[in-house]
Amino acid sequence: MTETRLRTITHSAGYALAAVFIAALAIQNLRYGFYDLFYLASGMAILSVAGLAYTVICRRHQLSAPGHLIILSALNSGLLAALISMNGPGISHWAMPLLILNLLILPLRQGLALSLLLITPMSVVLFLSHPVDDAMVTTTGLVILLVTTALYTWHYDHMAQSAEDLAITDPVTGAHNARFLDETLQKEISRAIATGHSLSVVHLGIDYAAEAKDLHGNAALQTLFRDMTQHLFGVIRAGDTLYTLNESEFFLILPFTPEEGVRVIAERIRRTIGEHQWPVVGKATVSLGCTTRGNGDTRTDTLRKRAHGAMEEARKRGADSIWFSPGETIEA
Repeated sequence: MTETRLRTITHSAGYALAAVFIAALAIQNLRYGFYDLFYLASGMAILSVAGLAYTVICRRHQLSAPGHLIILSALNSGLLAALISMNGPGISHWAMPLLILNLLILPLRQGLALSLLLITPMSVVLFLSHPVDDAMVTTTGLVILLVTTALYTWHYDHMAQSAEDLAITDPVTGAHNARFLDETLQKEISRAIATGHSLSVVHLGIDYAAEAKDLHGNAALQTLFRDMTQHLFGVIRAGDTLYTLNESEFFLILPFTPEEGVRVIAERIRRTIGEHQWPVVGKATVSLGCTTRGNGDTRTDTLRKRAHGAMEEARKRGADSIWFSPGETIEA
């Protein structure tokens, strides 16, 4: 299940439960003749239903849906205004499900900020209009609920981020893995098409990796791979991204880089790796295949196949070499 779909389900469930709960409050207040509270609860229930409808409409964009902040701000403002202007019994307790809804729907910082903007003036009103003991109990309960919910939300966000990092990161080298490569490359292709800027990629592999593994063992090859990854991080520019494809190959995405630029970068990588003294294996070289996006390159597999073919061509011409495979020329 994707993060967007999970958020759609939780947001829908949160709004639906809030609407049912507040509608029940409205009916209860109507039965006992508290008409002001009935109108307040009815308005809040309508806003909750509107939030549910908005969630369904924007189900594909839940990670960047600004309407939630508007809807929840209206709910919080309505409750705060009612607390100040009405003297309804137990109206301050209505804030409890609203605090949970704030942190369930909104990003953690926005949810905390909106909840504090509700609790702070509410506490002042409670201490001014209610006995100190009652105000202290209600305020303490709201703060405990807010802190507990915020900690749970933070824990979930932390675990989700850790799981995402593990899914897209190679455990040996710490670089991004092949799972994340196609997603990022497609974004860069779309950006290059939209802006008209150049985009180049490099596929590089360690020469004689199988022989090094047979001679020095798998642990030594993994050490070389990890050390070479860190070396590449120090060579590439800010904005370039590095990916590991297996235990002996790398892939580089170089945005805003024309043919001349990728040739210079590839040569610098080839030279610095060849001159470096690596632990256990000593000297090591790489073969690099380079290409630049052409007019017809709108898919990731086109660039990846051409870069891989260029690397294989470089290997045919001898270790420690570079080959550039041009794409169709981009018209200005």
